[in-house]
Amino acid sequence: MIARLIPHPLLSLAVACFWILLENRLTAGTVLLGVVLGLVLPPFTRSWWPDRPRLANLPGLAAYGLIVLWDILVSNVEVARLILTRPEGELKSRFVTVPLAVTAPEAIALLASTITMTPGTLSADLSADGRSLLVHVFHTDDPDATVAAIKTRYERRLLEIFP
Repeated sequence: MIARLIPHPLLSLAVACFWILLENRLTAGTVLLGVVLGLVLPPFTRSWWPDRPRLANLPGLAAYGLIVLWDILVSNVEVARLILTRPEGELKSRFVTVPLAVTAPEAIALLASTITMTPGTLSADLSADGRSLLVHVFHTDDPDATVAAIKTRYERRLLEIFP
């Protein structure tokens, strides 16, 4: 019965939280409308979600979110430092290919989004077979180390979250 009312509880929670964040104020009305949207919208999108994403590690997802927020802050400072202190000719922008071990579409989308949200990197393309991600890096002295960092910092955790 509850599964029919709330077919995707995490999606409902995410919609409610994002609504509150978009409103940028915490009032009873904002929370109430967020909860209503979180309960009403997912049943209308049920046909686009035939299989629920399986999350094996919900605390790991929360930790992943905190790591991404930290990396966004650190990367902002690093990119600003590079722009302000390095002559344009010394910047080494490159495209790197990140081979993917994750196979869940949600995990691939989250990895690509994480890379794009982190200043200095941008997900440019997913291979047709879904096995590699093309990433543009604003500056890197060692492309292999950049790929290894993406795999260990993000993909390893996503493998634990999305089995």
